[in-house]
Amino acid sequence: MTLKERIEAFAALGKILRDALDGEENMCTAELDYLINNQHLVNPWFTPSNVRSAVSAIADELTKENLFRWTDAYQALKNEPGGRNVGIVMAGNIPLVGFHDFLAVLITGNNVIAKTSSKDKDLIMFTARILCSINMEFSERISFTDGLMKGFDCIIATGSDNSSRYFEYYFGKYPHIIRRNRNSIAILDGSETESELTALGHDIFSYFGLGCRNVSKIYLPEGYDTDKLAAAWKEFEGIADHNKYANNYDYNKAIYMVNREPFKDFGFLLLKENTSISSPVAVLYYEFYRDINNLRNEIDNHKDKIQCIVGKNNIPFGMSQHPHLWDYADGIDTVEFLLKKN
Repeated sequence: MTLKERIEAFAALGKILRDALDGEENMCTAELDYLINNQHLVNPWFTPSNVRSAVSAIADELTKENLFRWTDAYQALKNEPGGRNVGIVMAGNIPLVGFHDFLAVLITGNNVIAKTSSKDKDLIMFTARILCSINMEFSERISFTDGLMKGFDCIIATGSDNSSRYFEYYFGKYPHIIRRNRNSIAILDGSETESELTALGHDIFSYFGLGCRNVSKIYLPEGYDTDKLAAAWKEFEGIADHNKYANNYDYNKAIYMVNREPFKDFGFLLLKENTSISSPVAVLYYEFYRDINNLRNEIDNHKDKIQCIVGKNNIPFGMSQHPHLWDYADGIDTVEFLLKKN
């Protein structure tokens, strides 16, 4: 299978998913509709709207234009290297979070040995079946395992800081990418419009804030009136209707009250001043700054904990959960890694 054929297959996958999301009958419409409406029974965080959003974001990126633009940047790809068995240990924090690694391995002509999260198994296996129906050659290049991973030449593993220590122990002797906990931040300068602040709400509340690209902390210019945020994010108050989110909100609020820690209560989100970057579910940390250059230096010191930065001259407000194919997790070029002859 040539690179062109692989690109055409993934572009076809994107179109099939998009058409199905738009209600057009095709080979996957019924199954996708079932998965969208029933994944919350497997993982309560995977609500229909969240699953639909994740599938939609992937479908939007899988166009021939995007795929060619992405792969054209790698001269070595034109030599059709590939042929290696690549193990992928997938996370399960948001729907289809392991898809980009899956795509990168296959687009480079390599073979996937995937160990899915029990929390996000059905969706990635569904997309694999559709891909194999588009081009049967993929069926020889994709395998899934529930047990111990074997027969791989290199590994891409994503998990928590705790699980990454196990990954280092088991996979350290192989060429690897091991991803740990990361969070995203937003920098406001005080000139944001109400629509920009509302868009920032999507970066915070999408997927209940569970993704590494979700904003978990905001930096505000000294003297900033946080009441503006409460007004701009009122449309997201329905998030508190979700039982697990509401439990986290109530628990964290109770802890802060018992410990007499100051916080601002938006009724569906707790805003708390804190120097940490990673905040609990239903909590958004904030910190004031005086000098933007000093802030940039401070952020640079924590770059190994930051996935992306939202704000002016950074990722536009509302777009943190819409990465392009060439936007790599942790800033590590997965394709470049896969093209190396280790």
